[in-house]
Amino acid sequence: MLADLLLAIGHFLIVFAIVTLLTMELMLLKPGLSGAAIEKLGRVDALYGGVAMLLILVGFGRVFLGLKGSEFYTHNWVFWGKIAAFVVMGLLSIQPTRRILGWRRQAKADPSFSPGAAEITATRRMVHSETAALVLVVIFASLMARGIGL
Repeated sequence: MLADLLLAIGHFLIVFAIVTLLTMELMLLKPGLSGAAIEKLGRVDALYGGVAMLLILVGFGRVFLGLKGSEFYTHNWVFWGKIAAFVVMGLLSIQPTRRILGWRRQAKADPSFSPGAAEITATRRMVHSETAALVLVVIFASLMARGIGL
């Protein structure tokens, strides 16, 4: 029972961390982005990726070590909807991460480098899309918590 409780607490805290990191990315992604802000954005994005991987580990820990048992999850279409929405989040994060890595390389080579407004806008749009996918994850989680989908 204690393991289930700790996994649930960890799962929720990690989701809050993901929301915080996505918010930080959106706050940093603004016109005039350069130098130290690009480096900070790169660190936030890397942390976001690491925290997302931790969420997967803790989430599957809940599936296989939690009190509900794996059948509750694996036979529930809502669980698979939640997983699909999370996969979409991951896929949507690829392009912003690639751009941010490129900006970091360019800023190291040329400290006066600043990405163009169109690139920043497109990257912000992708991060907003990740946030929309996260909303779907939360909706599916709420449905699942109420036994819907069994």
